[in-house]
Amino acid sequence: MLTLKQRIDAIRKTKVEHTLKKREQNGYTDLDDFGTVPLPENYIVQPWYNSENGSFYGLDGMAENFCRVMDAHAPYVDPLEMLCGRWRDMLVNYRGDIHYMPNWRKAQVKESDFSGVTAQWSKRWDEKRFPYDHLKPLQKKYNIQTGIDGDAHLACDYTIGLKLGFGGFLEKIEKYRKINPDKKAFYDAEEKCVWAIIRFIDRHIAEIEKQIETESCPEIKESLEKMLLVNKSIRLGTPKTFYEACQWVAHFNCASRVYTRDGAGFQLDTVLLPYYENDIKNGILDDETAKFLIANLLLIDPHYYQISGVDVNDKDITNHLSYLILEAADMINISCNLTVRVHENCDKAFFNKAVYYLLKNKNAWPRFCSDKNLCEGYMKNGISKEIARKRIAVGCNWMCVPGIEFPMNDTVKINIAKVLENALDDMKAEPSKSTKRLFELFEEHLKIATEVTAAGVNLHIDHQADVTPELIMNLMMEDTLEKGLDISQCAKLYTVGVDGAGLAVVADSFGALNLRVETEKLLSWEEVYKNLQNNFAGVQGERIRLLLNSSPKYCGGNTVSDEWAKRITNIWVKTIKSQKMPDGRQLVPGWFSWARTIEYGKAVGATPNGRKAGEPISHGANPNPHFRTDGAVTAQSNGIAAVQCGYGNTAPLQIEFDPKLADDQKGIEIVGGLIKSHFEQGGTLININVLDTDKLMQAHENPEMHPDLVVRVTGFTAYFASLSPEFRQLVVERFLTN
Repeated sequence: MLTLKQRIDAIRKTKVEHTLKKREQNGYTDLDDFGTVPLPENYIVQPWYNSENGSFYGLDGMAENFCRVMDAHAPYVDPLEMLCGRWRDMLVNYRGDIHYMPNWRKAQVKESDFSGVTAQWSKRWDEKRFPYDHLKPLQKKYNIQTGIDGDAHLACDYTIGLKLGFGGFLEKIEKYRKINPDKKAFYDAEEKCVWAIIRFIDRHIAEIEKQIETESCPEIKESLEKMLLVNKSIRLGTPKTFYEACQWVAHFNCASRVYTRDGAGFQLDTVLLPYYENDIKNGILDDETAKFLIANLLLIDPHYYQISGVDVNDKDITNHLSYLILEAADMINISCNLTVRVHENCDKAFFNKAVYYLLKNKNAWPRFCSDKNLCEGYMKNGISKEIARKRIAVGCNWMCVPGIEFPMNDTVKINIAKVLENALDDMKAEPSKSTKRLFELFEEHLKIATEVTAAGVNLHIDHQADVTPELIMNLMMEDTLEKGLDISQCAKLYTVGVDGAGLAVVADSFGALNLRVETEKLLSWEEVYKNLQNNFAGVQGERIRLLLNSSPKYCGGNTVSDEWAKRITNIWVKTIKSQKMPDGRQLVPGWFSWARTIEYGKAVGATPNGRKAGEPISHGANPNPHFRTDGAVTAQSNGIAAVQCGYGNTAPLQIEFDPKLADDQKGIEIVGGLIKSHFEQGGTLININVLDTDKLMQAHENPEMHPDLVVRVTGFTAYFASLSPEFRQLVVERFLTN
């Protein structure tokens, strides 16, 4: 008899094979794993362009091309699994920057004749109708990730979809199309997308039927027959069982990924709980099957799911399904984006179990967020406690209230190392120089950078519905179908996250100047400027670079740079929060760089902390490498806790542990104590890697040696073998120097 354990082992083996095959097809990708499977041979989509620049926009362009990509997806049915469906391709591959396309798509583009539009090909934003040339000089000056053309950084309310089903979506669309006849184009586009999803399910039904006819193993044939009934039931019907709910979510997730790379999940242990409890009551589900289904759901796509937490009355919401989800993740043990919400009344046994799996599997899951600091911080934006408690972890660094918030989180960033560079340039011409004056100039430039960032955010919100309407996510948002409006037009909350990148570079630069130039007087301002300009060239330049670089660093523990980091955070928060915004919109400050440390570093010249021109900037809120000779985790935790922005946006703590820290009670107490201590000091989010240094170095030298090695790169997890050599090196340095 084929056991569930044997099936899981075989599925994991297939997953590793897919990872290597995808790398062959896509090239190196410094992104989430996504859960995709390799493309079949001769796969091709012929996009329909409705713009003269060779791209597509708006209701008709997005709906038509979504259907073309979805319809090109062959069914994916692994008879060893209980859920079916995978996605392989996304719309961004047909309208994004050609430089960021996977290899297979680049090959198709080169073979195509774009007759004069190649230079402009694949514009993600419709600049002809909604230009922003007037913003570009300052956006470039401060190396701003504008948020213009950002997509899907919001969260659906899955309870809406599970209550309606795909057939219910069609009925709701038809109902409100009659009520809002002037919105016919909107409803036609939404309906067209829903039918594309249903056709996707139909192809899976046909494939399951085909496999049943040839399957010889009795238990696998029986499993396929159950899969068939489930898919026929949810094709138009409402999910009624735990199995049906998981399969429905899997299909929707595939569709939303194809459309705009949406990776926001939901509160997994409470949304699915009624289905679980009802099936257990009716005797049609057992815990082992429930775990297998959850493991299968996590395999299909590593959406960001939150588990545990607390309700509006401060009552712990951990339940039996919360435990099963951890056990299911342990069963499949792949790239996984589970976040455990930690609070004062947290189930201690559950919290310890989560830490245990982190140490046991060494695959960077789960991660942990603080309810108190995120909830209370978000309430400072004028949000009620009830709403703030509904705001859950559904992205790399970001939170969202499902169904009602349009936050654009993780799409808007200001490289403050570039802001510092501009302040240094201004001060160079002044006769009197000091860190006090430099900080004044830094503040002036930060204000300008914030103003132009706000202008870009407003442009995006004002016109997203005309460029990239969220047709798939609209299906599970409040008031969208009811009013015939895109969620960008009718969200109840517009709390837009703005992340600062490069904190440690700037703090250490101010600290080095303060100490070496002003206090110790070992260097003059003229020497500093000369060596920044020549990138610390020559023997003397290297001596000066080392002198600056050896200054006590941010996260060193009550250092001069720690004090500067706090001052920088205070002015960052003040500047972002004081920026005036229209129509109830708010900017919310945080510290986060995502995976752009290399990209942002290339835009910045040499800096006074001894960093050379073009080198990566610091990662998120983390200190620079070699911030202390002992790399003390506690000092790092304390330093990052002290620079939290305080309004519900995160400044994550990214830490690495040696695997010698065992998964026994002592190890659990050490790591668990660090997590709780960080949150008690004000921390918001913790990402932890537990990894063997020798294994990491072997995988860096030859990724095929450990193709199943998973690391939490930033907020997301990825297979180490899929990362580019340049990015692998950055991860290795972080491990070896922290």
